[in-house]
Amino acid sequence: MTLKDIASVAGKSGLYKVLKPSRTGVLLEAIDEKKAKIIANAQQRVSILKEVSIYATNAEGSVPLNEVFLKIQEKYGAKVEIDTSNHKNLFSFIAEVVPDYDSEKVYPSDIKKLITWYNILSQYYPEVFTAKEEQEQASEEEKLDI
Repeated sequence: MTLKDIASVAGKSGLYKVLKPSRTGVLLEAIDEKKAKIIANAQQRVSILKEVSIYATNAEGSVPLNEVFLKIQEKYGAKVEIDTSNHKNLFSFIAEVVPDYDSEKVYPSDIKKLITWYNILSQYYPEVFTAKEEQEQASEEEKLDI
């Protein structure tokens, strides 16, 4: 499982595993105990987590979500437990994880969503956080075989 297999649907809480496309949209399964299945149609905005990034003031202008998740895992381990009702806590959290985040474009709601997504993934699919390293190793091994 990698971030390209996981999606967020605008207007719905939580994360969803992408199962397969259908005639009317995409079949998704909730990443929770219930594993409810939904079809996200063309009117709903579905964001694949691999394509999500955090606004930054660096040369690229953003930091990919997988890099942010790896930094969170290094600093906080399996679960982030901070008071999300306090905006100072949220901004100090993101500054610790992504020091060059763009403070004008990153909102408290974005940081809350990031924390929620991280906690969901670390509970149900912790292999997502090691997938990038394993993929890089596999691609390096393929290059050596050629």
